[in-house]
Amino acid sequence: MSFETAGEFLAELKKEFRGKEEEIVKVAELRRIEQRGKTIKEFVQEFKRAVRESRYEGRPSIEEFKWGINRTARQDL
Repeated sequence: MSFETAGEFLAELKKEFRGKEEEIVKVAELRRIEQRGKTIKEFVQEFKRAVRESRYEGRPSIEEFKWGINRTARQDL
């Protein structure tokens, strides 16, 4: 790609990455979710909601889930 001006480059950059900030925030939220005092059912519901909102699926979400549950439950996995 070739750009005549810095303005053209910035316009293309913004077009390419528009909306990614929100997705990044949602993924960060997913990574911060912890079970702590919640029941496993409450944790699963919260985790599923965050996955849907972040569009973060597949293997990474499994790893994030494992790290979010309590240590005792994690040892059983």
